[in-house]
Amino acid sequence: MSHHKRAFLKWAGGKYRLTPEINKHLPPQPAQGACFVEPFVGAGSVFLNTDYDRYLLADINPDLINLFNIVKQDVEHYIQQARALFLATDANSEAFYYARRQEFNQSEDQFRRAVLFLYLNRFGFNGLCRYNQKREYNVPFGAYKTHYFPEQELRFFAQKAQKAQFICADFEEVFQLLEQQPDNYIVYCDPPYAPLQQESNFTNYAGGGFSLAQQTLLAEYAKQAQANKIPVLISNHDTAFTRKIYKGAKIKKIKVQRSISQKGDTRIKVDELFALFA
Repeated sequence: MSHHKRAFLKWAGGKYRLTPEINKHLPPQPAQGACFVEPFVGAGSVFLNTDYDRYLLADINPDLINLFNIVKQDVEHYIQQARALFLATDANSEAFYYARRQEFNQSEDQFRRAVLFLYLNRFGFNGLCRYNQKREYNVPFGAYKTHYFPEQELRFFAQKAQKAQFICADFEEVFQLLEQQPDNYIVYCDPPYAPLQQESNFTNYAGGGFSLAQQTLLAEYAKQAQANKIPVLISNHDTAFTRKIYKGAKIKKIKVQRSISQKGDTRIKVDELFALFA
């Protein structure tokens, strides 16, 4: 797109670079307009770089959905409070970061948690969003030399969010909702990717893995949606497993540059695919 918009969050596995390609493979909108649905919205890069009248955006992470709804409701107040945290004298120090992480894990104030979430996201390691079994945020300090406060990105997100409904739900709930409330839906799914190799299965984005059984179930929901005249586009790694579960879809293979080491400094080209059920 001519004005490629960045999300205000860093996000492992985010689709910022792929949004032009995703737009090419989305089915055309119906004449009377469509509601664009993302069961795995993540940081929202696809949402920000598409143009629909309405959006239904879901994620299983309650902190993420809470943040989006707060930014949607009053972005100026949010910017004021979040900027103050970024400008704190020792903001870019381990001691300050871990104190804020502890505050986040102990706080029940939804606005404060939303402010802290952005700070932790920007100052934590490599755009990760990870929790332990106690649902405590446990991403380590990032130790970056410089930081950027995403003020303009926040404002653009808030403006576009006026057309969106954000809900905390898993993909099963989202697809069931689509069946219960018929509309002109177009669905894009960006699940945690199936592993290229079983031993490198890093999918713990929200306090739990995304299993091969869940990958298969998502494909079944996509096929059922297709039968109900709801087109579904799914991104994933291109493997024998994904080819099998997406059998019957229109598949487009692409090569994408991806980090493969924990340091994020080793990048290779890997095969990904778009599977369109339409």
